Amino acid sequence: MSDYVPNEERYNQMHYRRSGQSGLKLPRISLGLWHNFGNTAVQDNARNLIRHAFDCGITHFDLANNYGPPPGSAEENFGKILKQDFRTLRDELVISTKAGYPMWTGPYGDGGSKKYLISSLDQSLQRMGLDYVDIFYHHRPDANTPLEETMAALDLIVRQGKALYVGLSNYPAELTKRASQILKSLGTPCIIHQPKYSMFERWVENGLLDVLSEEQIGGIAFSPLAGGLLTDRYLNGIPEDSRAAKDGRFLKPTDITDERLKMISELNHVAYLRGQKLSQMALQWVLRQPAITSVLIGASKTSQLDDAVAALHYVELSAKELSRIDEILAGDSK
Repeated sequence: MSDYVPNEERYNQMHYRRSGQSGLKLPRISLGLWHNFGNTAVQDNARNLIRHAFDCGITHFDLANNYGPPPGSAEENFGKILKQDFRTLRDELVISTKAGYPMWTGPYGDGGSKKYLISSLDQSLQRMGLDYVDIFYHHRPDANTPLEETMAALDLIVRQGKALYVGLSNYPAELTKRASQILKSLGTPCIIHQPKYSMFERWVENGLLDVLSEEQIGGIAFSPLAGGLLTDRYLNGIPEDSRAAKDGRFLKPTDITDERLKMISELNHVAYLRGQKLSQMALQWVLRQPAITSVLIGASKTSQLDDAVAALHYVELSAKELSRIDEILAGDSK
């Protein structure tokens, strides 16, 4: 029996926006379960994070078949939390998962084939104890599978009732447009695209954001804090307990150059003048884009969730502040 009672004021804390032209509203802040929810995580903390996120009005929880470590364990652990605390709240949650990266051995455990995508989602649903997910993504393009086959698989998944909506992740602009047009012709529109986007990762500005607007697809940015770089964690170098020091898979010490540290310090000063944290300003900077529906954050502490939600309540970045941020990112240290 769960002792969890959701915060009755949760929906008053969060802002929501429709994803593309769909009827689905997403919270402006969503929680990604890429880290801190696998078998190497402290499970009581993971459960507390999910609860706290929901209490803050964060209704969207984003997973993938390979999230862990080990792969699959984030979905398994999330499924346990759902069963413990959210059994009667499923209709208030938006749950997404993905497939596209290597998941099991042999020729059918990777890519974009119908065989892989259908099998992977079946496994994900079993791990989470769900009948359906709200959003199912193809996690990355697969040059070895016809785009028509991959999109037909997404369409079939919706028709089978295993997902309500479909999306794409890590697709470049032109491929996104082609995929979107195929899905429209099948009668299952792409409602969302999940790209990597932050002050330090701006490739989406070279065409993808335009395609999202043209095709009326929502955008949900992952790594908006650049793996933690756009926080106060690295203002004085690399802390011993930081991700860069402990885990070189996603953020390496070599990523944190003197030039990058200087940029972080100058960006932090802009945030300071606004009376907010650098992480909060970085989230606002991504969310300022009309094509961006939501940002996906990771969290290991409930205070990080509180900071992210608080970012929604600061005044918008001014044209002068945006110009100064661009100068800093271009290496101009006026």
